[in-house]
Amino acid sequence: MNCDPPASAPSAAANPAIVSGAAFTLLFDSACPFCRREVEWLQRRDRRAQLAVVDINAPDFDPAPLGLTRDRVHARLHGIDRDGVVVEGMAAIRGAWRAVGLGWVMAPTGWPVLRWFADLGYLLFARYRVPLGRLFGRRRGGPDCAADRCTPRR
Repeated sequence: MNCDPPASAPSAAANPAIVSGAAFTLLFDSACPFCRREVEWLQRRDRRAQLAVVDINAPDFDPAPLGLTRDRVHARLHGIDRDGVVVEGMAAIRGAWRAVGLGWVMAPTGWPVLRWFADLGYLLFARYRVPLGRLFGRRRGGPDCAADRCTPRR
């Protein structure tokens, strides 16, 4: 059962971020180390090619056709289902995991009481993901972390 309310519902035909044939398209921030790692992990498990990913930092990415702004897509994870319905936060994570066949793992985060805690936890994480990225595996204050962006250690 899908308990996730849509963030908005643009038409799939007018939505260039929807990747043809994918059950779910995840909009992710490649500058976020946590986001990048989760996307890589999900892609390795996507044996049926049902998850598409779109980097919101790509020069040609435009959130306007989705009814979104750059600030909004950078503030929270977003996803688009096959019908063009845009979801955000934990609903986007659940959609991505469902697409790769692991929806059962995240299903409890959509149950009534647990959903409240999962959504709150995600909102806190989303707010502090850049500083957390610096703390876990990124050098603080060096040339690799400037203007709220970090580059990986090599």
